[in-house]
Amino acid sequence: MSARPAATVTTAVSSPAAGSAAAGFAAVESAAVESAVAGSAAVESADPCCAAPLPVLGRDVTVPLVTGGEVTYAALDYAASAPALQRVWDDVAAYAPYYGSVHRGAGYLSQLSTDLFENSRETVAEFLDCRPGDQIVFTRSTTDSLNLLAQVLPADCQVFVFETEHHASLLPWRDARVTYLNAPRTPQQAVETLERALADRDPYGPALVCVTGASNVTGELWPVKELAAAAHAHGARIVLDAAQLAPHHPVSVRELDVDWIAFSGHKLYAPFGSGVLAGRADWLQESEPYLAGGGASKKVARRSDGGVDVEWHTTAARHEAGSPNVIGVYSIASACKALTEAGFDALVERERHLIAKVREGLAEVPAVRVLSLFGDDAPRVGVISFVVDGWNSSHFAAALSAEYGIGVRDGLFCAHPLVRTLLGSDPQDPGECGAPEAEPGERSLNAIRVSFGAGTPDEHVDRFVRAVRELVSDGAKWQYRTEAGRCVPAV
Repeated sequence: MSARPAATVTTAVSSPAAGSAAAGFAAVESAAVESAVAGSAAVESADPCCAAPLPVLGRDVTVPLVTGGEVTYAALDYAASAPALQRVWDDVAAYAPYYGSVHRGAGYLSQLSTDLFENSRETVAEFLDCRPGDQIVFTRSTTDSLNLLAQVLPADCQVFVFETEHHASLLPWRDARVTYLNAPRTPQQAVETLERALADRDPYGPALVCVTGASNVTGELWPVKELAAAAHAHGARIVLDAAQLAPHHPVSVRELDVDWIAFSGHKLYAPFGSGVLAGRADWLQESEPYLAGGGASKKVARRSDGGVDVEWHTTAARHEAGSPNVIGVYSIASACKALTEAGFDALVERERHLIAKVREGLAEVPAVRVLSLFGDDAPRVGVISFVVDGWNSSHFAAALSAEYGIGVRDGLFCAHPLVRTLLGSDPQDPGECGAPEAEPGERSLNAIRVSFGAGTPDEHVDRFVRAVRELVSDGAKWQYRTEAGRCVPAV
């Protein structure tokens, strides 16, 4: 990295150390860390055995209630998009005045942004404990990452995926031969099902297994290391959808022995629409670029016949055509650092404390049925889906929002086959993500999902459990109607 005069970053620090862009950003990040630590000190844990929740944006936002007054918003929809960490926001704010196009600009801001972008790649590689030679490709999301991988599969590659996957993992493989595996009911059954399918494949050629690390519906952890061993024993590769795993648990490419990992920034407390595909470089280097354009091309020349010859990059740039989302990439790197510095042991301990609160509270309400593949004792992250007897799920979620200021999700969670399996409904029954057909009070074909993480205070889950109990015992205090497929308060 070449030495350059340091800029003055007035957003978070008045005068970074002189010498280079790297030194400038070291000072910026130091200031952001101090800000995050100061914010964290103001957020106390309600349980002395657990660490305090990490400061996140929106923690003080108040929302109106249909019954009158306002309440602090309880964001319990982390599985869809987690709130941004304050640390991430401070880092981005410090960099924003120095935003520039990366890789090809001669100006200071362009070179500084290039340093930031490439250093972010190194930070993500460290966060994932990647192997030497692994590539970090920045994408738009988990969905984008898996669609990219689907485009680089070798000829005649077979794909094996469980029906329990999120649509981001279930649907990208349109140009491959796909085997959809039935939902297993134990982790061991998952491994055995995969082993049989891989052993029986015909022809016995290249294969890819796609599996989630933690279900976006039940929160249950999947036996990723064992599935990876089964895949490799049968000459297949494996990609891990870590969208729901990476924000809650440490993820090591080496320890899990997976070939690729995909995840999204917006679930990792980092906004701005970026994602990651990390892993082996060979299939990525041997394929045509995911997008054709500037940045992916190393050399372009006209031929004598009037055509164009292109030499593509063999680095991650091969699949990063166009101007990249520098701020989104930096936000992911900032989140990786923040979670690492907070310590996953403390984060996991606190999340287990919150999971226990929610599960114990729901267990006390006989009308509530929690959805599960592997059973009550299965390890899980802070994602829990359930249905309530006598309630349409959309009606229940609307009442949680309008009467208690609690944000959850209702629907099929972009995992239609899994939710229908868990609900025991027919695949042809109506109902879709966020657009239930049933009126309030009618039979629900969807479920309710509550999800939380590193920024969730105890009060939010306590309020949620109390609200569930009150709604089931006393009913809603307000009338609701269906409008544009959503259940909303009647006015």
